Amino acid sequence: MAQKRSHPDSAPDTPDIFKSVQIVEQTSSFIGAFSPTLTAAALQRLPEFRTATHRIAAWRKLSRQKSLTPSKPLFDTGHDDDGESWAGGRLARVLNDTQVAGTVVVARWYGGQNIGPIRFAHIENCAKEAIWKWKIANSEAEKEEASKRQRVDDEAAKKQLVDELTQRDRNIAALRKLLVEKKAKLSGEDMAPPTPQKAIDYEKMGLDVLKRLDKARDATIAAILRQMDKLDEDLKLLDGLADDALDDLDETNVPGDAQAKEADALSDVGKAAGTGTEGIKDDAGHPGRDISKDVQAG
Repeated sequence: MAQKRSHPDSAPDTPDIFKSVQIVEQTSSFIGAFSPTLTAAALQRLPEFRTATHRIAAWRKLSRQKSLTPSKPLFDTGHDDDGESWAGGRLARVLNDTQVAGTVVVARWYGGQNIGPIRFAHIENCAKEAIWKWKIANSEAEKEEASKRQRVDDEAAKKQLVDELTQRDRNIAALRKLLVEKKAKLSGEDMAPPTPQKAIDYEKMGLDVLKRLDKARDATIAAILRQMDKLDEDLKLLDGLADDALDDLDETNVPGDAQAKEADALSDVGKAAGTGTEGIKDDAGHPGRDISKDVQAG
């Protein structure tokens, strides 16, 4: 029979302990306790275990040694039979099977009557129940922590959306004003400015609503920009037509300038010959007309 260890009387004061219900078999009773942080000695000193005949323990803690495979960490393991031969090894196997890191202790009160191998089943079941209760509590704690982080993230996202939507409203107002100015320039008529929009209190809205409004504002800005691009194209076309009209007007003045230059040239020829332009003969030898007068008349 394994040698029973002595334990100090002091007990830890911590809520980080999860216990099983009591199992009674004839004159023996069993209770298990699990903790992810406490040592075996700390659990064995629990006040409710002080009168137990055996306080069987096993532990499985993350090792300080680094594993060559990060996905497979190393563990420091061990067990204490505390006078109940082979019982500590049973608890160690439970820890390994459940893949938890921590310490489990099962206390047995022996009533003087041997109950045989069934005691090992009770020891293991007490340990499993204590570990199961910790897993439930740990899962709930993780969910609560995740919920808190989500609330913090949602608040940050909401604040950012409120700021962005407020700025986009200002941008839309400025773009609509510019759009009206372009329409007025294209039509040549004065147009009434856009009606100012009432400020929206985005703080009172939920995150989902703000996300939908954010997409709607993007669509509004895109639509206004498309209208402005179309107006810019129309304005460029209008400016091009005006330039073509001016060019046509300049071309109609060219023949008159040519006739004036021709008259000046004939006048110079007449002066050189000692006659006026009327003294110039045509191809048949007849005196010609005063072309300068025709030019002037033209």
